[in-house]
Amino acid sequence: MPTDLEGGPLARLRRGHEELVLSLLRTHGPLSRAELTRLSGLSRTTLYAIVGDLVARGALVGAAPPAEGRRRGRPVETLSLDPAAGQALGIDFARRAVHVAAVNVAHEVVGTASAAHGAEVTWAERLDLATRLVGELPGGGVRLASLSGVGVGVVGPAGAVGRAGPAPHLTPVTELLRQRFGAPVLLDTNTRLAALAEATWGAAAGVPDVAYLRLSYGVGGGLVVAGNLHRGRGGLAGEFGHITVEEDGAPCSCGKRGCLESAASLGAVLDAYPPAGDLAGLLAALPDEPAAVRAVALAGERAGRVLAAVCQALAPSAVVLGGELAATGEPLFGAVRRALDAHLMPAGRPAPDVRPALLGDAGGALGALALVLRESPPPTGPAVPVPDPTAVRRPAAAARPQGATVPVPSRGRPSWP
Repeated sequence: MPTDLEGGPLARLRRGHEELVLSLLRTHGPLSRAELTRLSGLSRTTLYAIVGDLVARGALVGAAPPAEGRRRGRPVETLSLDPAAGQALGIDFARRAVHVAAVNVAHEVVGTASAAHGAEVTWAERLDLATRLVGELPGGGVRLASLSGVGVGVVGPAGAVGRAGPAPHLTPVTELLRQRFGAPVLLDTNTRLAALAEATWGAAAGVPDVAYLRLSYGVGGGLVVAGNLHRGRGGLAGEFGHITVEEDGAPCSCGKRGCLESAASLGAVLDAYPPAGDLAGLLAALPDEPAAVRAVALAGERAGRVLAAVCQALAPSAVVLGGELAATGEPLFGAVRRALDAHLMPAGRPAPDVRPALLGDAGGALGALALVLRESPPPTGPAVPVPDPTAVRRPAAAARPQGATVPVPSRGRPSWP
């Protein structure tokens, strides 16, 4: 019969506590002991004992805040997983660009890169472009031996992706990525992943319940509930763009009429104010041209009505607005806030905080990283760096694809411009 030290109930309980602490740090990044105590529900004595043992074994590392950010008194140490214990890779296959990002399990960003491509580029060419971008990341690229997973964002519809797996046309892509990088592949829609990114590192970092709405030429969204991405039946959660706002409205690409996408997209706003011509023209007309302000405000009012229904049902603490139309600023955000105030139950909870998205084009790739950190199993093997002959090497400078580089956060909890 095993002793308690070998495998008895107390040893199993302690291992469970250790796994809980490691999981929290893997999901949230660096945390103080007080934050770990609150999130884990463990007593202070138990938590400190678990953390002390993990630090002594080298599984956790501690760091004091930088001098410029310290308050008076003793600095609060934050704890994180050993950065050498593993990495995650995120790839966003947007409509006309590929974005990649990589982090280690301590939530330190290895690097990000991005490159545009034409509309007719094949999947094989997009995969090659993603591989080249991964090879451009700092430090010689991603160490495949320590890669715990690859998160992938794709353009909707959301029903193409769910817990049952990707749509049939994406299965070969998933398999090729698994073969190329030698790690599990998690796939979801890039709009929903952007929601997870904003709740992890962006405008709603640390907020457990978030509704995200992306207003572009298409309209989509995502829900983060209790800190986790909510997919719903068939992977259809967050399809706010196909909620009806006008019974006899314009036809929508989904086959219905009067959807939010046909009534509040960037295209709908430009149709309502033809002199703008494009987003740049619309922004130039604001806030001085009343007709441009009315067109944007009407889109905001329609979006606000849909968000009011979502908020009445789910009560998120924050609403994040992203996409090109969010660049219009107060004409849009003010209309959304007024609609929320008008349509939420007066005697109920206060309206959620409405915030602009912060992560821009990087959102899908960063959300893919957050998905890996939350849902993929941790890497097996030693938690120490070893030479890796299979690493994706950085190509010569002349071979690098052209494209903008998205922001790289600093060590620890990322800060974004």
